Amino acid sequence: MTQARTHAIALDAADPLRPFRNEFLIPKHRDREQVYFVGNSLGLQPRGARAQVLEVLDKWAGEAVEGHFSGDTAWMNYHALVREPLARLVGAQPQEVVAMNTLTVNLHLMLASFYRPTRERPAILIEAGAFPSDRHAVESQIRLHGFDPATDLVEVQPDEPAGTISMAAIERAIAEHGPRLALVLWPGVQYRTGQAFDLAQIARLAHAQGAVAGFDLAHAVGNLALDLHGADADFAVWCHYKYVNAGPGAVAGCFVHERHARADLPRLAGWWGHEAATRFRMAPEFVPAAGAEGWQLSNPPVLALAPLRASLEQFDRAGGMAVLRAKSEKLTGFLDHLVRTRLADTLEIVTPAEPARRGAQLSLRVAGGRERGRELFDYLRDTGILGDWREPDVIRISPAPLYNRYSDVLRFVEEVEHWRGV
Repeated sequence: MTQARTHAIALDAADPLRPFRNEFLIPKHRDREQVYFVGNSLGLQPRGARAQVLEVLDKWAGEAVEGHFSGDTAWMNYHALVREPLARLVGAQPQEVVAMNTLTVNLHLMLASFYRPTRERPAILIEAGAFPSDRHAVESQIRLHGFDPATDLVEVQPDEPAGTISMAAIERAIAEHGPRLALVLWPGVQYRTGQAFDLAQIARLAHAQGAVAGFDLAHAVGNLALDLHGADADFAVWCHYKYVNAGPGAVAGCFVHERHARADLPRLAGWWGHEAATRFRMAPEFVPAAGAEGWQLSNPPVLALAPLRASLEQFDRAGGMAVLRAKSEKLTGFLDHLVRTRLADTLEIVTPAEPARRGAQLSLRVAGGRERGRELFDYLRDTGILGDWREPDVIRISPAPLYNRYSDVLRFVEEVEHWRGV
């Protein structure tokens, strides 16, 4: 047995989160478990999710409409069952978060309230190469208000060698465009490069220029230890199907800082955002619920919320994001070390080396260009190691601390060596 193999086995044996792997359903590849590094795209299914969904189905079968009112899991208040664990996950006060809709729907709802452009301040600042849905959303909002994305959508270009963006570049862009900025919309983790950002610093820079600070945390929630309230974000949106393991197309999340809980903030309204005490009086006037729940539109999707309950319970039992992040830094650090020491002539790491500037994901470029990259990606998939491919030339490998092992990381490196020819 090699020294690296012995070391990986020892690290797995000492891992306090090791039992959680058995709480997930891991796909098979031929006669063994797949090595799954795609939690940044779709997390694995927690075994507890099925029981939560069946509980809802059984209540529906046995009680029908009365299921809205009976027991501790009455559907009328089902969304409230995830409020406090979700607040713990993202570093918020319970009234600042809500699980609802899907990510881009929530982004549009937030933009309707927080993007209030004027002739003097029409601009939105994002990163170049933003996830397409974010770019589509902000571009359409700019047009909706009668402005032109050609002049009023500001994109911050990468300024670091691997295609990442320094904080200095963000600061320069916000300062340069500050008098015209209505909103800064920034990712917690950039989806293609895996770069993580200092949300508090970006919020401070935006606010200093009189702009709103909003964040897309699709790749950050369940990955980084967040403090949305302390970071002073105005709003944030995210999905739960990646690192939070709530299932394909899972209900999404939204944060609105408590200072914006006032009822007079403009919004697109729906009946479930009406205050609960008077909602069923069916009056024509809209009285928003306090906090983030006031942005709800329709009654909660109970079947979609059920797997999220199971997942958030796991995060709490694991000790929260501080514990998960500690393992994640070691696990991704192990991958980083092995790639740099054994595969430096084959793989270039795009993601920043500093742990504070990345999450679980390492984005990798293969020497020889896109064709060689696709060859390696297909080879790995055929051997039972699944990462994912992002055009034009990036393989993303994301070891998730709840279910990935150090030995998974080592197997990835060994298979790349075999493909290359040791």
